[in-house]
Parts: sequence; C-alpha cells; structure tokens
Amino acid sequence: MAGIQPKKMLILNILEILKKYTNENNPMTQAQICEKLQSEYGMTVDRKAIKRNLADLMEAGYPVRSSHEQVRSVQNKETGEKEESVAYSDFYYEHLFTEGELRLLMDGVLFSKGISHRQGKDLIRKLDSLADDSFHYRTGHIHSLPDNQPENRQLFYVLETLDEAIGKRKKVEFTYNNYGTDKKMHPGTDANGEVKRQVINPYQLIANNGRFYLICNNEKYDTVAYYRVDRITDIRILPASVKPIRDLPEGKNGLNLPSHLAEHLYMFPGKSERVTFRAKKYLLNDLIDWFGNDIEFTQETDEEVTAYVRVNLSAMRLWALQYALHVRVLEPLELAERVKEDIQKAMKNYEI
Repeated sequence: MAGIQPKKMLILNILEILKKYTNENNPMTQAQICEKLQSEYGMTVDRKAIKRNLADLMEAGYPVRSSHEQVRSVQNKETGEKEESVAYSDFYYEHLFTEGELRLLMDGVLFSKGISHRQGKDLIRKLDSLADDSFHYRTGHIHSLPDNQPENRQLFYVLETLDEAIGKRKKVEFTYNNYGTDKKMHPGTDANGEVKRQVINPYQLIANNGRFYLICNNEKYDTVAYYRVDRITDIRILPASVKPIRDLPEGKNGLNLPSHLAEHLYMFPGKSERVTFRAKKYLLNDLIDWFGNDIEFTQETDEEVTAYVRVNLSAMRLWALQYALHVRVLEPLELAERVKEDIQKAMKNYEI
C-alpha cells in the first residue's frame, strides 16, 4: 500500500485504479473503487465523493465510461417539479487499444526480424502497459523473446530521422552496414578502404517480411532502391531537397505502394515485367498471399492453373526456386532458362 494520500489526489487515484483494473468487460462498482482506494492509497472516502469525482472525470472528457445507466424521476428541490436524472453505475476505463489490437501489435514486434531482444522486450512492456492488469496475466508468456537477433542501438533514432526527412522532403546521408562472420555490423567501404557515406532521396518507410525498409533513390543512380533500416547508422538530414520520385523512370506514375510491394517480393531493385507460370492448385493460398488480387488465373484444371503476375524478375527468380516443386515458369523464356540453370547448379551441390 502506498503512503496515505492527500485528498486532492483522489481524482487521480480513481483514474489510476480504473486504468489498472477495469475494461469494458470488467467494470468496477463505487464500492469496489472505495475498497481499492483504502487498500492501495490508504484513503477512506465516502461514496458521494467517489461519485462526484467520477462525474468530473467523465465531464472533463476522460475515457471513463459506465456500463449501466438508469433514468429515473426526481423532484427538483427548488421548483418542486419532477425531472429526469441519470444514475450511473459499474465504471470502467475505455483503453485506447482493444485487447485484440494490442495482441496484433505485440505479434508484430515478436515477428519483426529487425528488432533486437532487448528492444523487443522493451516495446512489448510498453504495449502491455496500455491495458489493464488482467491482460498482462493472459499474455505474460509472450515476453519470452528469443535472444537471437543482432542489435542496432540506433534503430529507433534512424526511424525517427527518416520520418522527419520524408516529412520535410529532405535528402539524408548515412552509413550502410553489412554483417561479418563475427555477427557484427561493419560499415561499407570504398576502393580505398574508407567508410562510404550514402546520399539518399528518401520516399517511404515500409515493413515487409518482418523487416523495415526504406524506399528511396541513391543520388548516384536513377533507379528506385531499397535499404534495410536496421543496417543504417550515423544518419543525418541534409539541407538539400529530395529528387521527386516522378523524375525516376520507375516512378514517373508515382508510387502505388500495394502494387509496388506485390511486384518486389524480396525488395530487390529493378523494373517489373509480366511473368507467366504454371502452378499446382493447392498453392492458391500462397499465391494470393504473395501477389494479392492483381494475380490473374487461366487454363484451370483439377490439379493446375496458369497464373499471370507483374513482378520484379530477380525476385521472381528466387521465388520460383523456393517453390520449384510446385511451380514452372513459362514466360519470359529467359527467366525460365535461368531458373532451370539454377536448379541444375543446385543439384550439383548434392552430388557425391
């Protein structure tokens, strides 16, 4: 129990009790609030004071709600006339996120490959604090994150800086890193062994395949590029304005993000082309997951279907290898030949 609280803290203590112990499905009566005030804050308060402070919180716009409202007729002491009055009971705090929404956000943290063990646990702890105590007891098991992701301590600062730069339409400069066999990040270097600084026109931050990516343009080229945000360090905003994405051949029609992601499965740079492939029908769920509603189907049989997609060819080459047992690329012929050669080379790795 905390030390005895001054009466002026009553309204804040009531609000804290409701935040901690209630939700829409678990309200508290005034009597229960009274008991919590006594046990946790050493405050002895009558029902009228609790009722008055609850009304003040609701009138002030705090998300304090009542599960039951009863309209009754009372006599006005001044006029003697009958008037309608609303009596409230069973109060709860309407949390910003529902429990389902919080679980979804927590799962997003759990399955994010760009967030380290320490950063992930800290984020989940903060999300957990947005719900009442009963939610914490039901989700305690998800705090056990696997400690197998490297940590970029600058990750959140990088995200904030990129957000600011995109909002202000300013270029950024940063160091882009690669991992070594020591499992640590090492900055990219130029031909002289000097750390290479990238000057970038940032356009959009996205989450894809469990990682954060920056869709952008490297100042040296006229193509759309992708950088893993968790491998960016030492970032700074430059005073120069960004090159508009419409100035790039790939971006002349702007950036349709859903279509763009469907065409760039693994965030490979390069233009997209129409690809035709034959697939087993039991793969339909996977096909929709990967390509969305833009995929077209024809020549359906009981076991197979022909599919048409617009996709980055480098990404499609890797995707076709991943699903080689279930898919056969038909067109472009050059892509089909490359996938065939890849499979033949892969077979040689297993020759004894």
